[in-house]
Amino acid sequence: MSKFDNNDIMPRYTFIAILMTIIGVAVVLKSIYIMTVKHDYWMEVANQKHNDTYQENANRGNIFSDQGELMASSLPEYKMFMDFKVCKQNSDSLWQVKVDSICMGLHDIFPEKSAEDFKKDLEEGRAKQSQNWPVWPYRVNYNTLTKVQSLPVFSLHKYVGGFHFNENNARRRPFGTLAYRTVGDMYGEMDKPRFGLEQSFDSILRGTPGVFHNQRVRNQVVKFVDIEPVDGEDIVTTINVQMQDIAEKAVADEMREINADVGVAIVMEVATGDVKAIVNLEKSSEGKLQERRNHAVADLLEPGSVFKTASVMVALDDGVVDTSYMVATGNGQVTMHGAEMNDHNRASGGYGTISLSRALQVSSNIGISKVIDKYYHKQPQKFVDGLHRVGIAEDLKLPIVGYAVPRVRYPDQKNSKGVSLWSGTTLPWMSIGYETQVPPISTLTFYNAIANNGKMMQPRFVKMKIKDGLVTELPPVVLRNQICKPSTLAKVQDMLLKVVEKGTGKKAKSESFSIAGKTGTAQIAKEKIGYKAGGLHYLVSFVGYFPAEKPRYSCIVCLQKAGLPASGGTMSGWVFHNIAEGIMAHNLSMDISSAIDEKGERRPTILNGNLTSAQAVLSHLGFKSSCQWATNGNSSPFWGIVGMSPNQYLLEQKAPTDNDLVPNVVGMGARDAIYLLERHGFKTQVEGRGKVMEQSLAAGEKAAKGSTCILRMQFL
Repeated sequence: MSKFDNNDIMPRYTFIAILMTIIGVAVVLKSIYIMTVKHDYWMEVANQKHNDTYQENANRGNIFSDQGELMASSLPEYKMFMDFKVCKQNSDSLWQVKVDSICMGLHDIFPEKSAEDFKKDLEEGRAKQSQNWPVWPYRVNYNTLTKVQSLPVFSLHKYVGGFHFNENNARRRPFGTLAYRTVGDMYGEMDKPRFGLEQSFDSILRGTPGVFHNQRVRNQVVKFVDIEPVDGEDIVTTINVQMQDIAEKAVADEMREINADVGVAIVMEVATGDVKAIVNLEKSSEGKLQERRNHAVADLLEPGSVFKTASVMVALDDGVVDTSYMVATGNGQVTMHGAEMNDHNRASGGYGTISLSRALQVSSNIGISKVIDKYYHKQPQKFVDGLHRVGIAEDLKLPIVGYAVPRVRYPDQKNSKGVSLWSGTTLPWMSIGYETQVPPISTLTFYNAIANNGKMMQPRFVKMKIKDGLVTELPPVVLRNQICKPSTLAKVQDMLLKVVEKGTGKKAKSESFSIAGKTGTAQIAKEKIGYKAGGLHYLVSFVGYFPAEKPRYSCIVCLQKAGLPASGGTMSGWVFHNIAEGIMAHNLSMDISSAIDEKGERRPTILNGNLTSAQAVLSHLGFKSSCQWATNGNSSPFWGIVGMSPNQYLLEQKAPTDNDLVPNVVGMGARDAIYLLERHGFKTQVEGRGKVMEQSLAAGEKAAKGSTCILRMQFL
């Protein structure tokens, strides 16, 4: 007999099993209920309890010009959204009452969109119960945001009214597109650099992001900072705003004149290698001039005759010839190794027999190529090594993403199929600027070294970093202490001076100071399809430095254009001339004592108008004046006219006019004239500068209040 009583045990077991089954079914049903009916509620609870960490970007550093002007800076911008679920839970009735007022207010702030369109758009978001419905599709500044926040419902806390916003840093350039490709730009929404110094110095400018998390405390979401962000450093560039403006205008004017496709100009400070201006203009399909590519550092084109200086320098430095070496150029047309070599004046009979110095002055292809071919044809490696020695093929290691390294072909160089790239014509054509590819900035760096007595400087774009007031200098970098022998350098400098004085560079000449340089005109090959694809295209250049006796700046100008005429001396030389004269005029500094005429009048000119201010200034400067009035405790200014005697100023009080009449402001400065007219109820419009020579409303006559009086100003 079993010790267990089944009749007693089984009812208990059955009861427990049924109870567990009921509980299990209840748990399953409750789970289904929570996942369906209560889904939205518990998701909201989860959102309120969410406390994952977030990244907080640091403030991006500023970019300054060499004089401290702001060239790029970050300003906060905001995207505005509406959470209609929060609005429905807390302020739906207020929304229904105020929606028309909200839409009218939005129309006043953004007049390009009607109140009806705003209402239609917002009601669509409300119907969808969107939590991030854009109030306005674009970013707005802080002032606009505060106006929107002042509207009904939007002024409530975001967890009550539903209005919220995202803050982003937007990059702004106060000087617009000035040096655009060099300073750089950002992808606004992604907050990533696109090109230029913004990209090259991104790690410095960006700083270190911080970390924070949000946590709900007593029904409020509180932000807790885990790691503070570290703001980025500021950088001070070498770009000079005034020089950049001068260069851009000079290039743009010539591009329009000759219908050029691309215009490049670089201005470099000789002693330091500082890039003071860099222009990269390109004609768009609509005919507008824009900066879309940094041609100055990235273009690999055959440089043409500006390369001849490097060829001559190698020959002089090797001692195979001297500047007086005579070379026969014939009638301007010869055959070299089965190919035709021409001078630009072959139609007029060529240059005949000329010296090497003269060959460079007039940019004779035959003269230069004959010398190089004669002395290096059997040892071309020596010539190529010489080009590397003088620095024309130097890797400049620029802090600009995408910069190009010069390509100078070696005699043993082969293509991918193992075929030699060197032929009998390679050497003579290389010597005159073909068969090589050199970006404009490399050519300028070479000529800058010539101006700098042989010392080659690395082009410098950024000269210092600033962090919390601490300045870190980025000193100039010397690439080569001497590119050639001092005797060679002196001869080359003399020849470059004669290119401008007596040769093809006369257009670059200035009457105020001396210029040395070299012209260049090269036909552009269109990649694999050759030189004549789609018509002839030319690169016209001029590169040099000024003043020639004591160089301060070097400059290169390169223009790309289709068809003839094409002349580096005439076209690019003229742009160089305008840039050089503009820079020298801007930088002209003279001892003020030399401007004083000891025999002439040294007293300042005082205009009619506020005599009280005039007397105070004269007294401060130590000049005598005769005043014909008493203040009697009246603090109002006295008005009148100013005369002069041999020993003092004569200040004569003269009431302007009655308030109903137009005052006489002729002879006054702009400030006094505007003050007096507007005090009488008239509006003003100023034309020119100096003192008032003419007023459109006649003095002493009646005129309607609010009438505009045009003031024509002029210096005497």
